[in-house]
Amino acid sequence: MPNIHPTAIVDPKAELADDVEIGPYSVIGPEVIIGAGTVIGPSVFIEKRTTLGCRCKVSKGAVLGTDPQDLRFKDKKTYLVIGDDCVLREFVTVNVATSEEKPTRLGNNIMMMAYSHIAHDCQIGNGVIMANCASLAGHIHMDDGVILGGLAAIHQFSIAGKYCIIGGFSRVTLDILPFSMAAGCPCKIHGLNMVGLKRRGFSKERLSALHQAFKILLRKGLSLPDATKRLQDEMGDNSDVQEIIAFIQRSKRGIARH
Repeated sequence: MPNIHPTAIVDPKAELADDVEIGPYSVIGPEVIIGAGTVIGPSVFIEKRTTLGCRCKVSKGAVLGTDPQDLRFKDKKTYLVIGDDCVLREFVTVNVATSEEKPTRLGNNIMMMAYSHIAHDCQIGNGVIMANCASLAGHIHMDDGVILGGLAAIHQFSIAGKYCIIGGFSRVTLDILPFSMAAGCPCKIHGLNMVGLKRRGFSKERLSALHQAFKILLRKGLSLPDATKRLQDEMGDNSDVQEIIAFIQRSKRGIARH
């Protein structure tokens, strides 16, 4: 049986794996699903239609699955899905989606530090780290391995590409390229995320190719369409470059550049 503190309130319609722990004064609403090995700390509030994966740790005061902070939202049956092995620290907040078709979704191995926020309809990849007080508006996509610095804020519908790092206090209004290091207000690209990519085992050859690609994108004075065409013509057989080209093609808000 789950280990539920006597002061906690768990709705009978919630589904808890046998080894789930629920801390004092926490409230678990109806239609909540919590996977095996997950530990819910004290004074946590998990609202209806939230699915929390296995081996997650949720710290004091976190609020998950509440309604979107969207004035157009009406009471619909919408969802929040959080993957396995996630760490959600003190007082983080994550909202359900506005659409019944697609949930707000967080991948596996997510780290949300204290007071960070993920709004409605966001799609978060695996291994994403959000430092303290970082905030995502609605409909944001963050690809795998993104790191977001403390107090950074991302505009709705923006995309952050794979393995990029965004500095603290940044104001992100355009899409951030994969593999990049970005910061500022407004946020601009400052080069490759060299430290992060080396930690992920990128070889010297891969880093050299990405460095050349970023020179074409950022330092040749080319328009974005011309730079993208040159990348395709000169480096189109490189898988990392293809990742960058595909990212540029799916961008709708525009690409932050140097």
